[in-house]
Amino acid sequence: MTMTERLSEQQIGDRLAAIAHRLAPDASGIHGLERLTGGASMETWAFAAGDDALILRRRAEPAEPAASLAREARVIEAAVAAGVPAPEVVRICPPADGLGDAYVMRRLAGETLGRRIATDAAFAPARARLARQCGAALAHIHATPPPAGLETIDAAATLARYERTWRESGAVRPTIEAAFRWLEVRLPSAPVAMRLVHGDFRNGNLMVDPHSGLVAVLDWELTHIGDPAEDIGWICTNSWRFGQPGHRVGGFGNLDDLLAGYRDAGGEAIDPLRIDLWQMIGSLKWGVMTTLMHASFAADPSIGPERAVIGRRLSEAEADIVAIIERSARQ
Repeated sequence: MTMTERLSEQQIGDRLAAIAHRLAPDASGIHGLERLTGGASMETWAFAAGDDALILRRRAEPAEPAASLAREARVIEAAVAAGVPAPEVVRICPPADGLGDAYVMRRLAGETLGRRIATDAAFAPARARLARQCGAALAHIHATPPPAGLETIDAAATLARYERTWRESGAVRPTIEAAFRWLEVRLPSAPVAMRLVHGDFRNGNLMVDPHSGLVAVLDWELTHIGDPAEDIGWICTNSWRFGQPGHRVGGFGNLDDLLAGYRDAGGEAIDPLRIDLWQMIGSLKWGVMTTLMHASFAADPSIGPERAVIGRRLSEAEADIVAIIERSARQ
């Protein structure tokens, strides 16, 4: 287990101040410490050291080594070195820092709200180029030499994991059953060249400037070694289009533009049928998760409305499942 501990805001501020000179040469302390996210296990803090705007990501509860933030930071470092737009890692915190499993990165400016990126008129200039930029970013991610210790996950393993979860839940949805059956006869029979995969590349995990487009790829905690088509299928999943179903890529672009950007940045050719397979896996995964979240709320409403709200998004996944099945029938 990766050990860490609960810390108060004062303790975090004091411990960051003690290493401020290692984060920015001109810094004798920190200022503007602010927690950006809640959550039981992960914390994100914004602060400044000298003139440098920074972000601290730290784990507040123990985790398995495969989920360590130090591993995540090493992946980001490798990706940035390979040309991926992502925040620069300033420091991977050793135990002596007293911050537990944590790292510090530079804070960038941009929008991360997927719905605004997909629909706000102010982001129209960005949307015109964003799919190609995403393709280029993915090509660089998939060309990044993976750091040691990453898990290898293929389509068959992913499908087996979610079918096991689904069966154990006892839930019944004909559309989900149809997705399982559609996928099991289309799993790749030939070996697929495995590459570094982001694992959660989607609208909502991208930082975007309204004029210049892609600023950074964020949220690298699900990174693994897998099929490059997984990342492309995931950003095409209906649930990340934010009410813009006509724009298959993230609600802002089309697949041809993304693949053009991918190819121009050195990405290998990917069969569109493999993208369909991973888009189906993406909607199946989201369908399973939304169903189970709604079930947990129905069993205990005291946990709050968030899971019920997410559970309502099952329809997005089911619509995508039906659309993919219909498209495959015409091919």
